Amino acid sequence: MKIMVLGGDGFCGWPTSLHLSEAGHEVLIVDNLSRRQIDVLLEVESLTPIAPLSERIATWAQVSGRTIGFELLDIAHDYDRLLQVLKEFAPDTVVHFAEQRAAPYSMKSPKTKRYTVDNNVSGTHNLMCAIVEAGLDTHVIHLGTMGVYGYGWSGTAPIPEGYLEVRVDTPEGDLAREILHPANPGSVYHMTKTLDQLIFAFYAKNDGVRVTDLHQGIVWGTQTPQTQRHPRLINRFDYDGDYGTVLNRFLMQAAIGYPLTVHGSGGQTRAFIHIRDTVRCIELACLNPPRSGDRPTIFNQVTETFRVIDLAKLIADITDTPIEHLENPRVEADENDLIVENRQFLELGLEPTTLSQGLLEEVQEIARKFVERVDASKIPASSKWRVAKP
Repeated sequence: MKIMVLGGDGFCGWPTSLHLSEAGHEVLIVDNLSRRQIDVLLEVESLTPIAPLSERIATWAQVSGRTIGFELLDIAHDYDRLLQVLKEFAPDTVVHFAEQRAAPYSMKSPKTKRYTVDNNVSGTHNLMCAIVEAGLDTHVIHLGTMGVYGYGWSGTAPIPEGYLEVRVDTPEGDLAREILHPANPGSVYHMTKTLDQLIFAFYAKNDGVRVTDLHQGIVWGTQTPQTQRHPRLINRFDYDGDYGTVLNRFLMQAAIGYPLTVHGSGGQTRAFIHIRDTVRCIELACLNPPRSGDRPTIFNQVTETFRVIDLAKLIADITDTPIEHLENPRVEADENDLIVENRQFLELGLEPTTLSQGLLEEVQEIARKFVERVDASKIPASSKWRVAKP
């Protein structure tokens, strides 16, 4: 299978590219390297040292005997080049990671808000428009987020996978329909993912583009079997207040003796998935595309749910690290329930990687190994959801 991975240099994109390459697929990475540029703007680097992409790809060829192509391309702003690359490569599948992925960064300033919308929404629409213009029957797999649902859903009923059955009372009786689950974004980043849903729904209906949208939970862990094969293949490990995901941040903080920072009560329940399962889910989606004319297939790409405070207590007990409660910079409920339906991937054969002592230690060991690269001043969250009024 010919697979184009947009954003293939990133935290999820790089291990996915390697996983698909090792599985025997022809992989082409398309990336504008913007995540590396954001590191420069934020004056913080990945905890793990990241080699230039050309070195990463060359190293993969040395250890695996497989080649991965690369096109330096900004899909949000160079439509003509995107169209040309699609025509030349003619991918069976496009895996779309090419979006600014951090909610805190999207709320950092008016500039980052506008950048997130410009990059994410324009990139997604350019991709769909170009596939239609190129006349390709390409399956688009998009990395969405559980955050499109928001966190106001409570009770014992699980969040369904993308669609909600509704009944409307009419003079002729109840009218039953399935609609996209009502969107409830909690940040500009999450808002762009809800807009993506509408773009996909339109192009699936109007042009028959085959789309799989993966509403993924918070990713933790760093390494996959492929990224472990050589130091220059190592994956990103973000720990700063904008890009560090909560469990990875806790494990890094424990490794350096920094208090575990819990915002608010920590009663927020979130969905989680290990990076190893992320790449497996992408491959399962590649191998199980919808048919032309189908509405977008939506999977909830999650394996477990935890309250933030429970994760903090777990890490604190294991590592004897104190917990520090800080003001919550987000506009959200202090506590929420979260029950998530995820049976589709399980039925396709996913064997979930669940939270374990061994994997927690594995991530902590990476943090200890590169402890000299930590800039503790970047750990606190600095982005605020509401601007203080004068």
